[in-house]
Amino acid sequence: MRIVTLMENTSGRECCRAEHGLSLYIETDRHKVLFDAGASGLFAKNALALGVDLAAVDTAVLSHGHSDHSGGMTTFFRLNDHAKLYARATYDRPRYNRDGKYIGVEPRLIGHPRIVVVGEDRLRLDNELTIASYAGKPCEWPVDTCGMMMEAGGVLVPEQFGHEQYLLVSEGAKKVLISGCSHRGILNIMEWASKEGAQAVVGGFHFKDVPEDRFRRMDAAAAELKRWPVTYYTCHCTGVLQYDYLRQRMGEQLRYLAAGDELVL
Repeated sequence: MRIVTLMENTSGRECCRAEHGLSLYIETDRHKVLFDAGASGLFAKNALALGVDLAAVDTAVLSHGHSDHSGGMTTFFRLNDHAKLYARATYDRPRYNRDGKYIGVEPRLIGHPRIVVVGEDRLRLDNELTIASYAGKPCEWPVDTCGMMMEAGGVLVPEQFGHEQYLLVSEGAKKVLISGCSHRGILNIMEWASKEGAQAVVGGFHFKDVPEDRFRRMDAAAAELKRWPVTYYTCHCTGVLQYDYLRQRMGEQLRYLAAGDELVL
């Protein structure tokens, strides 16, 4: 299994540019998958520089309906004429950050004919790819909305992150859980997915808003994450300083993926 970081907040190679966003290319024996597309078409330029052929992608997955993960999807559709994009049923609702800035999916992407709306809690595409939302599962750990809001019934309400979904990738004995931002809490997600048998978890933990004077709040998270026998490859919304703090407590169990980095499992 090969995972290439096409876009991330930082760049690990001179040929790749960075932006606040995330895009991953996942290659297995049977599939070429695009997981998210960053905030713009810049991920496609990185893909070209890295030798990743987006036209050959057969499956695309949108982790959730935020612009820093969906902004490049219209570019992807121009470069690829056949892959379906799997998005959670409420991906298209208007969403805003704490400052009132629109951070939802761009209107021209909403309703695109190649979008497959996923309504079920678990969608098994084949023996390699499964999309799971863990909808309805109780959150044992508190979920921090970071002041985000969404539109429901014509009014703004606190974000509930029901549009978030995760990708389980299996290849032989290898199993990997892919998350975009883990808005519903990485500890909750690990509790829900603990029986999936994943040996690796890839994605953001959304700790970037934890200020330095409160980093000790992450001690409990680090201790809990260490309970599971997996290696974490984090990125994007975890935050670089926050990653450094967690790394001191988790050691080799936690690693970072920047734009241009490649992971072979």
